[in-house]
Amino acid sequence: MNELFQNIAENAMYVLSFLLIIVVVFVIAVLLEKAARRKNDVKEPIFGTRKMAMIGMFSALAMILHLFDFPLPFAPGFYKLDFSELPILIGTFAFGPAAGVMMEFIKILLKLFIKGTSTAFVGDLANFVIGCSFILPASAIYAFHKSKKTAIVACIVGTAILTVFGTAFNAVYLLPAFSKLYGMPLESLLEMGSAVNPLAEGGIVSFVVACVAPLNLIKGASVSLVTLLVYKPLSPIIKTGHRI
Repeated sequence: MNELFQNIAENAMYVLSFLLIIVVVFVIAVLLEKAARRKNDVKEPIFGTRKMAMIGMFSALAMILHLFDFPLPFAPGFYKLDFSELPILIGTFAFGPAAGVMMEFIKILLKLFIKGTSTAFVGDLANFVIGCSFILPASAIYAFHKSKKTAIVACIVGTAILTVFGTAFNAVYLLPAFSKLYGMPLESLLEMGSAVNPLAEGGIVSFVVACVAPLNLIKGASVSLVTLLVYKPLSPIIKTGHRI
């Protein structure tokens, strides 16, 4: 805990920018949810007591899954796959985009308190932003018209945005940030990719296309598939506490 607070103090400006990004994304999610509620004539508050309790539960599940990450053979070891977006996407379909962003934030917050940060919050910000790039568009589409067909479209769009945005975000921000953080030339990071994946040779674009894009695609597709299979039978239990 002391180490976490020390990291916050040493990276105060970065933490403040992190919090600003969270606020901006949350405001966007609330505006999208309010628009969907007006369209569907939903009168209940965005955050009720039961919803907040379920948000806490899904966030805790997401944090646990976030801790059980693992590398993939086509990417260097500092890229790992986890399925923490699975409970978040299920919970977001049930409770809306604002709840999804809140779950992403609580997941990261819980992880920081339990495990701390080894990347001066750079990796934590990346996980939050990339996670939101998946669950926010998917949940917004589903919120406007809740049907099986819309859920499929929402998952496809969310996976596509996750793949494209996550890949670009790594090239433009994350890899240069890690290079600066660890005092390691960017070329050294790229060489770690080409060492395990020959398709990553040729520069940062080849690296992210060969190593990052497939990882994001696998994550989005697998989380979407499981969500589509389990959401309908789980939905009555999630929303009311018992099957109807």
